Amino acid sequence: MHPERYRLLRQGLPGEGPVLYWMSRDQRTRDNWALLFAQERALQTKAPLQVVFCLVPEFLQANRRHYAFMLQGLREVERALAAKAIPFQLLPGEPAEVLPRYMQQIRAGCLVADFDPLQIKRLWKSRVAEGIEVPFYEVDAHNIVPCWAASPKQEYGAYTLRPKIQRRLFEFLEDFPPLKKHPGHYLEGTGGTDWAAALKPLPQAGELLPAATRPGEKAAAQVLGRFIETGLAAYDHSRNDPLQDGQSRLSPYLHFGQISAQRVAWEVQRAAGPVDSKKAFLEELIVRRELSDNFCFYNPRYDRVEGFPDWAKKTLDQHRKDPRDYLYRFDQWERGATHDDLWNAAQQEMVRTGKMHGYLRMYWAKKILEWTAAPEEALETAIALNDRYELDGRDPNGYAGIAWSLGGVHDRPWGERKVFGKIRYMSYNGCKGKFDVKAYISRHLA
Repeated sequence: MHPERYRLLRQGLPGEGPVLYWMSRDQRTRDNWALLFAQERALQTKAPLQVVFCLVPEFLQANRRHYAFMLQGLREVERALAAKAIPFQLLPGEPAEVLPRYMQQIRAGCLVADFDPLQIKRLWKSRVAEGIEVPFYEVDAHNIVPCWAASPKQEYGAYTLRPKIQRRLFEFLEDFPPLKKHPGHYLEGTGGTDWAAALKPLPQAGELLPAATRPGEKAAAQVLGRFIETGLAAYDHSRNDPLQDGQSRLSPYLHFGQISAQRVAWEVQRAAGPVDSKKAFLEELIVRRELSDNFCFYNPRYDRVEGFPDWAKKTLDQHRKDPRDYLYRFDQWERGATHDDLWNAAQQEMVRTGKMHGYLRMYWAKKILEWTAAPEEALETAIALNDRYELDGRDPNGYAGIAWSLGGVHDRPWGERKVFGKIRYMSYNGCKGKFDVKAYISRHLA
């Protein structure tokens, strides 16, 4: 494994007990650098290896649909780990409360965690570090080029991060070694998770329907295979049309870490298909996705207006008192009860399926800015809706995408207009020039 893929969060004296991998962002057994690193440490010290997942009762705007999708994937993880003689333990509760206590109980010799740039995850890790005395490592198993290796600072946009990633991609785009069957025996008191009981106390979803997307590593691999076989060839010219099945549908699996972006890149690179489509897809998968991690890692205000670039804050402030043609309450946004049938259809698609087409996400967010009283309210509304209804919400891609739409992050100033100032504008008529708006509305509005 490349030595820059991991880093030491806390020094300490290694114990004689098991190496513990605290799985969080990367919920898979295959192609998981964090799990592989933990096993390598355990084999070096001839120690047992165990995987633990801390199930917090509330996480941002996550609801029962998200928890059900995640827990079904973790159930598959438990079975796959059992085949490798690696025990899995689900720990209900806040990590800082349950993890140090559990580590003391099993006399863990080392802790390994996967990387996540979100503030809540970093707070979890800092609090856990305060409660343990053994070495604590973090492994970036999510990005192909680890976030801290790609750049030491927040990048202005894809055009500044792209060459940095391209220079180092060949170093990190290496093949994965197999996860070995681990020597030794299961630890006492592990195994046999009651998954139905784990779901019962978690947030209710109200009238939300279950997501149609099937969770888990196996399903993710099938979706990737189907995209390569039937969707990759047309990706370059079909991905921005919401009426075509032109996107990969991998975002929920990438968000929950049920498939590795590095594996996806490997398979797409060696697949047959037009060069332009493969290039366009890999740009989204690698550069744009890792740019989102860069934004959230180096900008602690990624979910606030204070995190917007100075020019955007200035122009939004100058237009703060501009009259709005419409103003909506949160419940109207949530129900899709605006005057704009295209916006309402996009909202309903997201509520029913857990997924809104990427092109419409931009239009959807920008209209929230246009029809709320202040940028702060718009940002709060967009994040709340996205995180509550999107299967891939609560993710750097979502925060960066909303910040681009509302606050010019990774963008540039455009022509000045009411409310938006110099923030890029999108219109209903502009969408009509891109796809059949009436057909899309008919598909998603009852």
